[in-house]
Amino acid sequence: MSSNPVAATVASLMPRAKAELTELVAFKSVADFDQFPKSESEGAARWVADALTAEGFQDVAQLDTPDGTQSVYGYLPGPEGAKTVLLYAHYDVQPPLDESAWTTPPFELTERDGRWYGRGAADCKGGVIMHLLALRALKANGGVPVHVKVIAEGSEEMGTGGLERYAEEHPDLLEADTIVIGDAGNFRVGLPTVTTTLRGMTLVRVQVDTLAGNLHSGQFGGAAPDALAALIRVLDSLRAEDGSTTVDGLAPGTAWDGLQYDEEQFRQDAKVLDGVELIGSGTVADRIWSRPAVTVLGIDCPPVVGATPSVQAGARALVSLRVPPGVDAAEATKLLQAHLETRTPWGAQVRTEQVGQGQPFSADPSSPAYTAMAEAMSVAYPGQEMQYAGQGGSIPLCNTLAALYPSAEILLIGLSEPEAQIHAVNESVSPEELERLSVAEALFLRNYAAM
Repeated sequence: MSSNPVAATVASLMPRAKAELTELVAFKSVADFDQFPKSESEGAARWVADALTAEGFQDVAQLDTPDGTQSVYGYLPGPEGAKTVLLYAHYDVQPPLDESAWTTPPFELTERDGRWYGRGAADCKGGVIMHLLALRALKANGGVPVHVKVIAEGSEEMGTGGLERYAEEHPDLLEADTIVIGDAGNFRVGLPTVTTTLRGMTLVRVQVDTLAGNLHSGQFGGAAPDALAALIRVLDSLRAEDGSTTVDGLAPGTAWDGLQYDEEQFRQDAKVLDGVELIGSGTVADRIWSRPAVTVLGIDCPPVVGATPSVQAGARALVSLRVPPGVDAAEATKLLQAHLETRTPWGAQVRTEQVGQGQPFSADPSSPAYTAMAEAMSVAYPGQEMQYAGQGGSIPLCNTLAALYPSAEILLIGLSEPEAQIHAVNESVSPEELERLSVAEALFLRNYAAM
């Protein structure tokens, strides 16, 4: 790859990329301002805005979106008559979970065993750096041959929809011929992959109440209805015996006919403990890319330490439902709420509230932009052919952009391969993947401009 001038430039920029990612990871930019200071997210937004300004972007702005967060926008003009490409990433991150479980501090980028560890290193602050590297490499080798818009979202991980609503209110802002979403990942390290489908998602909070207040379990237990037990029972009803998701009225999904995911490889990637079975039926690809999946994200109830012998009067949970392409997320939300409300036992009072939603997404891999990306990836990854895969996660903005700009081609690439362990402790990014994907993106922009 070093014989390619673009690749050589990216290689020379990698020390700078590491330094910049170190700065960006240091911001605790979790868009949940009950847990983390809003100033941390604002600081990360300023960092991105300053980086775009330094690269010659015009109209750089920290956009105040309706959910109370900021998305950073910038426009880099290309040659007259050139196509326009929108590059997307997000600078907000998931909470670090248990910081004591991290080998090194989550907000300090740390190199270990050939990888760079830190919250957001792959998802998706590394995506911001990837876009910068690609543009710098082109500027050093003849210039950027397209008009470039960059948008860095500030609340993607929360699913609160700020950027989607802002884009709908300002439909000209993000208009482009092609959109590159830098928030996906290769199927495995070293295998260039474009994600062609995303599952949608909905988040529902469910509250179950049975008593006016907690009661002594010795005096009342056995007859007094336990709200926590009622909640556990209704949550259990969301799964069949084999662990498959079963929401009343929700279609079971379809078979995945693309790249397959070896079951043993999946067990290794997911770090499934010895002897523990995988859940669901069908191939692994079916289960994670083209079928619905429910997950209980959290339960509010007394912790074990300090628990008293009480029958619980109330309990609540946050439930996530991933929905595959072909299923309307709004309809899936209604079905999930109806299931929770009708399956709650003992006449317990139950309330459900939708707190987040994103539609599933499907791309057209036969479009010219995919040809340009395939050619670019064959250079960035010598001897490898670009693969098409699904992704179980959601990027709600994809459907908003597809609806606003139906003629735009949308490609999903990124740094979140399995070893990255995004959303978990010890998230990391492969610097080799960052380098190769930056080369691929630069060459894609050049290829696409020539089409």
